[in-house]
Amino acid sequence: MSVPTISIPTGKLVNLGLSRTESIHYQSTPEELVQDTLRIGEGVLTDTGALAINTGEFTGRSPQDKFTVKDETTADSVHWNNFNIPIDEKYFHIVHTKILEYLNEQPELWVRDCYACADPRYRLNIRVVTEKPWTNLFAYNMFLRPEEEALEDFEAEWHVLSAPGLRLDPATDGTRQHNGAIVSFKHKTILIAGTGYTGETKKGIFTILNYILPHEENVLSMHCSANMGADGDTAVFFGLSGTGKTTLSADPKRKLIGDDEHGWTKDGIFNFEGGCYAKLINLSEEKEPEIFNAIRPGAIVENVKFFEGTNKINFDDASITENTRVSYPLDFISNAQIPSVGNLPRNIFFLTCDAYGVLPPISRLTKEQAMYQFISGYTAKVAGTEAGVTEPKPTFSACFGAPFLPLHPGKYAEMLGQKMEENEVNVWLINTGWTGGPYGEGHRMKLGHTRAMITAALEGKLDDVETVADPVFGVAVPKEVPGVPTDVLTPRNTWTDKDAFDAKAKFLAGLFVKNFEKYASGVSADVLAAAPKA
Repeated sequence: MSVPTISIPTGKLVNLGLSRTESIHYQSTPEELVQDTLRIGEGVLTDTGALAINTGEFTGRSPQDKFTVKDETTADSVHWNNFNIPIDEKYFHIVHTKILEYLNEQPELWVRDCYACADPRYRLNIRVVTEKPWTNLFAYNMFLRPEEEALEDFEAEWHVLSAPGLRLDPATDGTRQHNGAIVSFKHKTILIAGTGYTGETKKGIFTILNYILPHEENVLSMHCSANMGADGDTAVFFGLSGTGKTTLSADPKRKLIGDDEHGWTKDGIFNFEGGCYAKLINLSEEKEPEIFNAIRPGAIVENVKFFEGTNKINFDDASITENTRVSYPLDFISNAQIPSVGNLPRNIFFLTCDAYGVLPPISRLTKEQAMYQFISGYTAKVAGTEAGVTEPKPTFSACFGAPFLPLHPGKYAEMLGQKMEENEVNVWLINTGWTGGPYGEGHRMKLGHTRAMITAALEGKLDDVETVADPVFGVAVPKEVPGVPTDVLTPRNTWTDKDAFDAKAKFLAGLFVKNFEKYASGVSADVLAAAPKA
């Protein structure tokens, strides 16, 4: 058993409901947590020294099992929907009691004090209590780490209790099945039971910040990556999985502020987190060297497979899950911006992988178009390996992060529009998907072309370029971009069958309009008028 490097005041744990204080490891170092994980037989070291663990039954988030307590605090402020699923406060108390009883029965526990928000004005102190040492290491990697001298007077504002080994009972606990993540804004607590997937902890904190910051602090919370150039110009990249958000924001000429969660204040951008949680599937050193080289001692890799007879990761093996992951502190990245704060953004990029092949590879948006596209949060996922399935699947995720947004998407979009006006920000829609035809007929946009477009936008080379309005989506398409063939810029020109293009464009426009119906009551007439012409 490792010895805690710092002792935690017993009263803080008793007040929390933890009584077995003699077997609690407080603020363990990464090295100690790795050794604890190996000691209890729940991990192995990779050939590069990273800790490899298996999260068990759940290898990803379970959105239908995430609940928000509906009480006097949230009843009229939370936008209740398929992601913000209400649960009665009595069930919170039932599950809370069960988790405390369960944790008090464990031979060991691991406790970590940490915080979110790199801007000290919005710092949120968090205490994470975990059944597993590797969950505690994840919290060390992903949240911000207080200096040792700050721990003596550390007062937690929020608590996270993680008990993956506890199976809930839907009949008595108000859940859908044996697992659940329950958020109570009134009690400032997140309960996680029945799932070992570490991302539930990360996204639980993201969810509460998406409520607190816009609702109480007038700070726009964003599901995005961000980087900053040598002259201090900040760029923000929104995009759902598979659109290139991590790849395109990882620019060796620019400092990485963060890869996933940020706040936009009156005077800048700040990262919520202290680490990165990157996908590993099909990773290569050539394509993403920063992530590849971050897989070293202190990092945690999840649900990977090794080449037979070795401890070398087979990044192409998705037999456990496509959602293989690595978590590591931000300073594992050589070009990280520390502290992870930046100036006000000059450019915003909405990344979409349009598998229908009809959206322009780059276009400039008006404020109203930006708000419309932001609320839509469109991309198209190509069907998986199922035989005979070739049609792309359209995906709309409001504000590029619907599962984590407690407020109405119109609130976040309205704030985005205000900040665009106040700061004269350029907003660009970037299609990293198909051209020359839909998936199965056309081909994927060349990464080199996409990078050239983004670089041109960042360097101001598109500010005065002549544009033409897309006839269906209305966005302003540049007639020329340095380093990119002009015929690539107008998607209709890349199709051999122009009638087929027109039909597909109108089809996609119809999907946008249909999806937006559920948000129409929460936005202005000007934003509604920015809809594509179906």
